[in-house]
Amino acid sequence: MTATADLVATLRHVLEDASSVVDDPDVTEGYRRDRARDPEAGRPLAVVRARSTADVQAVMRWASQHGVPVVPRGAGSGLSGGATAVDGGIVLSTEAMRSIDVDPVTRTAVVQPGLLNAEVKKAVAEHGLWYPPDPSSFEICSIGGNAATNAGGLCCVKYGVTTDYILGLEVVLADGTALRLGGPRLKDSAGLSLTKMFVGSEGVLGVITEIIVRLVPAQPQASTVVASFATVRDATEAILAVTRVMRPAMLEFMDAAAIGAVEDAMKMGLDRSARAMLIAQSDAGGAERTREIETIARAFTDCRASEVFATDDPDEGEAFAAARRFAIPAVERIGPLLLEDVGVPLPALPALIEGIEAIAAQRDVLIAVIAHAGDGNTHPLIVHDPTDEDQTARANVAFGEIMDLAISLGGTITGEHGVGRLKKAWLPDQVGPDVMELTRRIKHALDPAGILNPGAVL
Repeated sequence: MTATADLVATLRHVLEDASSVVDDPDVTEGYRRDRARDPEAGRPLAVVRARSTADVQAVMRWASQHGVPVVPRGAGSGLSGGATAVDGGIVLSTEAMRSIDVDPVTRTAVVQPGLLNAEVKKAVAEHGLWYPPDPSSFEICSIGGNAATNAGGLCCVKYGVTTDYILGLEVVLADGTALRLGGPRLKDSAGLSLTKMFVGSEGVLGVITEIIVRLVPAQPQASTVVASFATVRDATEAILAVTRVMRPAMLEFMDAAAIGAVEDAMKMGLDRSARAMLIAQSDAGGAERTREIETIARAFTDCRASEVFATDDPDEGEAFAAARRFAIPAVERIGPLLLEDVGVPLPALPALIEGIEAIAAQRDVLIAVIAHAGDGNTHPLIVHDPTDEDQTARANVAFGEIMDLAISLGGTITGEHGVGRLKKAWLPDQVGPDVMELTRRIKHALDPAGILNPGAVL
């Protein structure tokens, strides 16, 4: 046996089910990258499909003993290279950890990380409850990955992001220690806020093996307003006009390139002549929903919308929301994407979107822009042909310039996707050297050998 085979054999020996360890190259190839398609992805020694916290502990103890890096992985739907494999490492997949226990009395659920966001929503809905965080990829992304990246989504402008719904975690550290943090309590001020530290930590501090989520009563029926605009400036002014006076249940933006791509794919009669489209919803109760819808429609009209359409029909409203959710795969049909995730304080949103347009023109690349506009989180989608070296170089320059622009406007390089490997070079520019040093100290305290997700974030 080779040294590598010997090492994999020792890994199989420490797990209860040896078949959890897979080293067939045809299988491991599918675990090398997340949806960011990082070209620098390494070739892992093996993939471990953990079935329990005990499995994760065994892997981390083994990895610590042998000095082998471990990359935690959920559903592989991440967009920042946070689950990129490293050469000679282990990809530790939590996809097989799929239990859920719902407590309708405390309005909480104990969830293992492998369940998809959509599956959590469906399970709690059977009890008349709702788990609000809703990434556009909710049907394919895992709840563990959502916690690791602090995922957001379309309704987060009103309801908040993943961290707002996590009450507790079970986390396995680099040395195999399993910690229980928080619990099924709505109020808990005991000790440091360690639960929050691990949410959004992208697998560099520990591996999340269990999540206690807070639930709310089922979402009321929503009404929808859709508007087309002749200019991006009019649309962004309309966004500010709405958010200045209310917090809608949804407020989404699509530019002309995104509108065209979605219309090509879905054929739903979107206005191809528009430079921008806004989709807003209110789920307030009774007469208040009518008042909010009228307020939104008036704001759109006052900001020179060329067409304003309102509906109380939930199916019609969901069709427009589905169009917005489909924007990324629709634009991806044009060509491979470098996908951004920059956000700014709301008053800076017009400057950000117009600045992105200028970068696209200067670098001669197609950049479609969609946004969770109500909270200032944009997704510029840079289309490029990876076989065209010149175009790829221009796309990469645009990628960096967009992050520089967001930082200059007081914003962030990532609102919900995480830093991963693709954006870490810009993190020091956003947070500064003192925060970077503190981050390294925390990382070293919990993972002194640096085996957890090396190359991500730091």
